[in-house]
Amino acid sequence: MIAAKSASANLPDLLVEAKRVAASVAAGWHGRRRAGPGETFWQFRPFEFGEPARRIDWRRSARDDTLLVREREWESAHSVTLWADRTASMRARSRLATASKEERAVVLLLALADLLGRGGERIGLAGGPPPSAQRNAADRIAEALSETAATADEEATPRLDAVRRYSDVVLIGDFLDPIDTWRPVFHALAGRGARTHLVQVLDPVEETFPFDGRNRFVDPETGFAFLVGKAEAWRAGYRDTLAAHKEALAAEARRLGSSLIIHHTDRSAAPALLALRNGLAGEGAAHQERRG
Repeated sequence: MIAAKSASANLPDLLVEAKRVAASVAAGWHGRRRAGPGETFWQFRPFEFGEPARRIDWRRSARDDTLLVREREWESAHSVTLWADRTASMRARSRLATASKEERAVVLLLALADLLGRGGERIGLAGGPPPSAQRNAADRIAEALSETAATADEEATPRLDAVRRYSDVVLIGDFLDPIDTWRPVFHALAGRGARTHLVQVLDPVEETFPFDGRNRFVDPETGFAFLVGKAEAWRAGYRDTLAAHKEALAAEARRLGSSLIIHHTDRSAAPALLALRNGLAGEGAAHQERRG
């Protein structure tokens, strides 16, 4: 709990970074907001000849002596629910990385909220504020993340009870728990018809296992530690196991018809955010950073 609160103390700086990243990829992004059937007010527009007179808002029209129609937001433009893994394992940061996995996950989540908020999208947080259209979506989400810091260590998977049917859901984490841990989550999302977008955030050492000689490894979730005499002897087996795990995650993503983005914390957040934007727009289904 203390570690989670300490991580949340960095949220103001992460929010600033997130807005900078969002601004770098904002060009050409206009969102999907449009007029249509729904309950949420969007805007007034001039009455067009040939429309049914019942669409006129007579009270508002009387102010300007102009016939105006009250348009509502087209609610089939999907709401977007965001979630980032903030458990202990996400706080890992090697000397090769520029940020911890948790910091990068939060930056991506807030940057996406800022980007979508500019486009008038409805943004919410799993286990937090429900989706709503606000231009200050990133600030609202950052505040909610700060308030939930005390329970961050307990939530290895998102709470999906408030996810709307046929909405978009973005899940950001390392996804290193056994796939069986995630299958019920994916099954629940599929049952709601959600378009799911997965972002796997990994530290570069988790990909390369660059250890040699005597090393002590500690599980950040349980505290379990063990000593290895020749770490290099474990490298091939570790890489094979990770590759199999990532393929199993990719298979789940394909089954969901989802986008899967793999991001490393020694790289800029901008390409991953751009891939997420494109995934939400239905442009492309997968993105993976190549290691040099």
